[in-house]
Amino acid sequence: MLRHVIRTCVTLAGAACVLALVVMVAPAHAAPKQPNIVLILADDLGYGDLSCYNDQAKVATPNLDRLAADGMRFTDAHSAATVCTPSRYSIMTGRMCFRTGYGGVFVGIGGPCLIEEGRLTLPQMLRDKGYATAMTGKWHVGLTFLDKDGNRVTKSNNEGIRQVDFSRAIPDAPTHRGFDTFYGTACCPGTDWLYAYIDGDRIPVPPSMTQIRDQSKLPDHPYSHDCRGGLIAPNYNLEETDLVFLDHSQRYMREHVAQHPDQPFFLFHSMHAVHLPSFAADRFKGKSTAGPHGDFLLEMDWVVGELMKTLDELGVADNTVVMFGSDNGPEVPTVIAMRRDYHHDGARPWRGVKRDDWEGGHRTPFIVRWPGKVKAGSTSDEPLSLTDIFATCAAIVEAKLPHDAAEDSFNMLPVLLDEPRDGPVRPYLLNETMSLKLAITRGQWKLLDHKGSGGNNYDREGPWGMKPYTLPELDPDAPGQLYNMATDPGETTNLYSKHPEIVTQLKELLEQSKASGRSRP
Repeated sequence: MLRHVIRTCVTLAGAACVLALVVMVAPAHAAPKQPNIVLILADDLGYGDLSCYNDQAKVATPNLDRLAADGMRFTDAHSAATVCTPSRYSIMTGRMCFRTGYGGVFVGIGGPCLIEEGRLTLPQMLRDKGYATAMTGKWHVGLTFLDKDGNRVTKSNNEGIRQVDFSRAIPDAPTHRGFDTFYGTACCPGTDWLYAYIDGDRIPVPPSMTQIRDQSKLPDHPYSHDCRGGLIAPNYNLEETDLVFLDHSQRYMREHVAQHPDQPFFLFHSMHAVHLPSFAADRFKGKSTAGPHGDFLLEMDWVVGELMKTLDELGVADNTVVMFGSDNGPEVPTVIAMRRDYHHDGARPWRGVKRDDWEGGHRTPFIVRWPGKVKAGSTSDEPLSLTDIFATCAAIVEAKLPHDAAEDSFNMLPVLLDEPRDGPVRPYLLNETMSLKLAITRGQWKLLDHKGSGGNNYDREGPWGMKPYTLPELDPDAPGQLYNMATDPGETTNLYSKHPEIVTQLKELLEQSKASGRSRP
């Protein structure tokens, strides 16, 4: 057949025929039509921790500044919850976690997985559209560990870990919730009882049942003490976890692009940084001018830069949507010590920190880069929740969301593409705390349906107490708080009793959302 085509081409002496022959016999790999999607999630990173959000930040974040310069920076973006577990559940499902009835955080081998079997997840939705899906890093949405008899271990601490049969698979691992591959940790990489890496749905190198993490071999500073004395695997170095995660994400992208260049991929890179303890790798120690946590911020920014370099090296950066965010605001001891020692405020300019329903607990950085689609150097004040990642990705890949999925997720693609629209995409925004306290924001008005922060104890004194940051309550008898965010973004003046009609409207809207089980139409 080939000889016949060549003979015909020679006979016709047609350049067009020769060109057709070259196209016919030359191997070629078309780039995927759909864009790759990389979601990078920092941990406990505050709005004021990045120099592109805070001109008084004491640690430069050049890679994230560059990401913002190349894309869109959101100034009114929020984690769905003020702590890790419910926030991450909401990202993976597009649904507020308070609807499950669970508001706390898992530790050690806590579980089972909060994401019910059969519920559509963000990675599963993308996988259904032909994407390869991978996750690296911190999971923290709950897992089930089994004992030698196949029963779920109910204690999450060292006692429970010693009961685990590590030859058994984890039945509700990320690879059972939409990811093709997973390499990471059950909960916080530097904090929890189990210090071991999960590969897929198993722990190939389990912790020694007698080897407890030795604090004396770790750095000792104000940012090092949130580190439980758990059981540790021989291949686990608490100061190298983010480098391990980075290596696995880079390896995944390189192997995927080489082996499946025509298939788009979704990578969820979930960092340890900058959750306490602030254990930066050796190469970053002393490299910032803001102490150990400053060094950790520097490492976090560097990791983002390395991921971006890998996309460039592979030639896929221009066809990749990169999203960067944080699961909640900055931690209490971190903020106190950084303000005191380095005049750096990770929550600036907002009131509150991690666990609080005030803005500092959940208003976080969010940056999106998509060359040729998202205008470089743009800024949006559109209200956004991390639950919206789900519906936005669905719109990008033209997936139709079923009614019983992503109930609190709104499509922000029109915002990213700067398309004409009437008013904000979201009719209102919900936030929750680990005690299942709720807040609702619509337009300029924000209602906290509770007294106080909803999280931290502001009566606590001492070196790590929040008492010095207490503001006078101007409406002490009110059962909740109402703030005009347009005129009082610092949430200093409670207007609950002065505007009962607005309180009534917001409470009715909140109750309607709770009763209907959704905020998305």
